[in-house]
Amino acid sequence: MLGKTKKLHFVGIGGIGMSGIAELLLNYGYKITGSDLLKTPITARLEEIGAEIQYSHNSSNIRNNIDVVVKSSAVTNSNIEIRTAIEKNIPVIRRAEMLCEIMRMKLGICISGTHGKTTTTSMTGMILTEAGFLPTLVIGGVLKNFDSNAVLGKSKYIVVEADEYDRSFLSLTPTIAGICNIEEEHVDCYPTMKDLEKAFLQFANAVPFFGLIVACIDDPVVKQIYPEFEKRICTYGLDNNAMVRAENIIFDNFDSTYDLQYLGKKLGTIHLSLPGIHNIQNSLLAASIALELEIPFEDIRNGLEKFTGVYRRFEKKGYVNDILVYDDYAHHPTEVRKTLEAIKEGSDRRIITVFQPHLFTRTKMFYRKFAEALIISDVLIINDIYPAREEPIEGITGKLISDVVHDLHHRNVYFIKNRKDIPLKLLHITISGDLVITMGAGNIFEVSEEFVRLLEKQTATQSQKNNV
Repeated sequence: MLGKTKKLHFVGIGGIGMSGIAELLLNYGYKITGSDLLKTPITARLEEIGAEIQYSHNSSNIRNNIDVVVKSSAVTNSNIEIRTAIEKNIPVIRRAEMLCEIMRMKLGICISGTHGKTTTTSMTGMILTEAGFLPTLVIGGVLKNFDSNAVLGKSKYIVVEADEYDRSFLSLTPTIAGICNIEEEHVDCYPTMKDLEKAFLQFANAVPFFGLIVACIDDPVVKQIYPEFEKRICTYGLDNNAMVRAENIIFDNFDSTYDLQYLGKKLGTIHLSLPGIHNIQNSLLAASIALELEIPFEDIRNGLEKFTGVYRRFEKKGYVNDILVYDDYAHHPTEVRKTLEAIKEGSDRRIITVFQPHLFTRTKMFYRKFAEALIISDVLIINDIYPAREEPIEGITGKLISDVVHDLHHRNVYFIKNRKDIPLKLLHITISGDLVITMGAGNIFEVSEEFVRLLEKQTATQSQKNNV
């Protein structure tokens, strides 16, 4: 611990990005307080390891002995705690700025992109851990291998998820900058696609002269801005011109296998316990970073094989009466489509998708694209919008998506406004052999958990009747 700064207060400490940084700072020896509206497993973990958390936003939470206040991107300056901190002349900084301060002490590996950041950051962390690099990790999801979204390592390496929302990733100082893909998103921050492209270019070109940009040339936008990269580049993907490539891809159920090639030479075979081309591409970015760090192929292979996934990323929630239940964080049309296509490739089960749109602005912009992606499902349930940080927009509801699905001649679609009504509906429409998946960045995962409980209760009741 340096200097006299000893106590930090986090406004919105339960957020996945905020909680990771808070945990790191607790491990560094700082005193951490925080506030949020709800107690969750994430806040409970922070309390277990020493954080003091209040479950309300109140001026009294900003005590005179607090040295710095950290706020999430979702918290505005109108928040009572932020206003109080400003009145008391306590410095207020954004989460991204705090992450940047932590990165000053390390060699930064930053993973960006519209989709796949969390999985790719986690894969990279697993490979470096397997190779004995002992990295610090800050991830936008809870990595199952560590049961945490933050790991304090002992080496000079830090692997972080670089979020483009609110231009946060432009505060970071990457030595290696990875770009999974670039697609229209966060229209409240980027009014035009050109604005988004410029931000990714600024992020990538921030690497030092001895650094590296790792970019997926399968992505059309990345390929388009490729000539404007100013630093050394490693390309990856399925494209024949990629420096790091996957060949001889095989999908078996929900596993994937491929041969890893580097500069035209086969290094060996990679096995992933994940489905879909998109996850192969994610693993290629992680492998590209490992090759830059001269990590042997055996450690790359073993790290990826040992990767058990991230909570809420195609997470298996249960298997009852030959009904498989999964949950996924997909909240953009491309993510929805890729996940459902991966399920189709790996299984011939009937797919029942429960989708909860996330944000009014995103739904307004993409409701037709959501519908076009979701019709891959055999049966579809649309919940109403999870608002997160946004105020309602008149006329924008989840029903917009279900109406378009109807217009596309898909008849097995239901709009169910109340999320709590969905598990019982699933119990009535599912049959043995189905696969149910809940999708969205809000609280739709609770539906999958409650549905599994109902299935288990139904099975237990039937078993008791049979034994009478």
